[in-house]
Amino acid sequence: MNGALSDMGKKILLIDDEEDIITTVSVRLESAGYVVISAKDGEQGLDLLTKENPDLVLLDIMMPNMNGYQMLQKLKEKTKQYGVKRIKPPVIVITAKGEGVRDLFEMEGITDYIVKPFESQDLLDRIKKALE
Repeated sequence: MNGALSDMGKKILLIDDEEDIITTVSVRLESAGYVVISAKDGEQGLDLLTKENPDLVLLDIMMPNMNGYQMLQKLKEKTKQYGVKRIKPPVIVITAKGEGVRDLFEMEGITDYIVKPFESQDLLDRIKKALE
C-alpha cells in the first residue's frame, strides 16, 4: 500500500484560536483523507488529546487561556512520566514567528514547525513525514 493511502483516516488534532485557520486547514486535511478534530486553545486541546488519542497534533503557539508553549510543557511532563524522549503523538507547531522556533523545536521535542502563512501542500508533506 502506498504511503498516502496508509495515512487515510488518521486523526489530527488541530489547535488554533483563529477560526479561518481551523476552517481552511480542516477542509484541506479532510479532503486528503484525514479525520480532523479541533480546539480553540491549549486547555481544550489537552482535553481532546486525552479523549480522542489523535495520531498527530497541529499546534498554534499564540492562543488565549493556555498558549501552545504552555501546552507543550504539559505534554512534556506527561511524556516524562512514561520515560519517552519525544512527545507523542507527533506535534507540528504552527507559528507566525519563524525566528527562535528551531530552538523550541529542539528543546521541547516537537516533530516539526511551519510558519504562517503556509501552502497547504507544504503542510500535507510535513504531516505525511511526521506520521512515518
